[in-house]
Amino acid sequence: MNRHHRQRSPQTMPLADEMVWIEGGTFRMGSDHHYPEEKPAHRVSVAGFFIDATPVTNAQFRAFVEATGHVTVAEIAPDPKDYPGARPEMLKAGSLVFTPPPHPVDLRNWQQWWAFRFRASWRKPYGPGSSLKGLDDHPVVHVAYADALAYAQWAGKELPSEAEWEFAARGGLDGAEYAWGEEFTPDGRQMANTWQGEFPFQNLALDGFERTSPVKSYPPNGYGLHDMIGNVWEWTADFWTTRHPEEAAKACCVPQNPRGGPEEASYDPGQPTIRIPRRVVKGGSHLCAPSYCRRYRPAARHAEPVDSSMSHIGFRCVRRPKAGDPS
Repeated sequence: MNRHHRQRSPQTMPLADEMVWIEGGTFRMGSDHHYPEEKPAHRVSVAGFFIDATPVTNAQFRAFVEATGHVTVAEIAPDPKDYPGARPEMLKAGSLVFTPPPHPVDLRNWQQWWAFRFRASWRKPYGPGSSLKGLDDHPVVHVAYADALAYAQWAGKELPSEAEWEFAARGGLDGAEYAWGEEFTPDGRQMANTWQGEFPFQNLALDGFERTSPVKSYPPNGYGLHDMIGNVWEWTADFWTTRHPEEAAKACCVPQNPRGGPEEASYDPGQPTIRIPRRVVKGGSHLCAPSYCRRYRPAARHAEPVDSSMSHIGFRCVRRPKAGDPS
């Protein structure tokens, strides 16, 4: 099991647009020790790629919107035909905002701490009356999958596969529990923006942040990447699958650059009348706590409907070398 940080060649140093070259290789994806959807741990290989050193920030997303006139999913009223049975008064533009209750609640009911706020969007992350003042260097949130994809295409980039994202998040520590090693808070140090206290009512904010934090507030991983864990969940391009494929029987059969499962298998079986594909999000967020959602690990994964926008979901991009690119 490779637990050391790889030596960084000049090619791994950040580029002018703050992308980092990841050499690629074979690693053990997933985990057998946490949530069922992370199983089984299995070897996969990824080719080299560039990845953003940080999540896309509000300032970067604003530049995209100003250049293109893009209107995000959260800023458009939903189409009633996509949501059979939905109450008409709820089919308005808006997004889900984390709203902590004042007391302990049933952790099986996420509606105890998430509220749909009309007119909440990336511009108004906490709902009407809020703004981006002082948040330019925070990750953009309230972006649905289509918004992340549109930004990536505008920037001449792509969204990462789940395998690429996880390989990058591990920072060369293949098989380690966290992106920085085996201890969650080594020597008591907070290594990522996660929840301290009893979720969702008690936020001790021991790290100084109640919600998102400026990118680069925490140490980078072994590849020089910031906020791969915590702060905001990040979209990947892969459709959701309920578990990973089994380990290849032979080294020759290790999957190369896997790209997830089929769209048809990604639909939520609990909502058979709503046919909204789900994609994999990775990394956990500032709302992940030891007492709830221990997904502040590279192996962790979660299903997110592509139409979802929430106050703890963002993204970063990759760029894959193409034939004819300078070496």
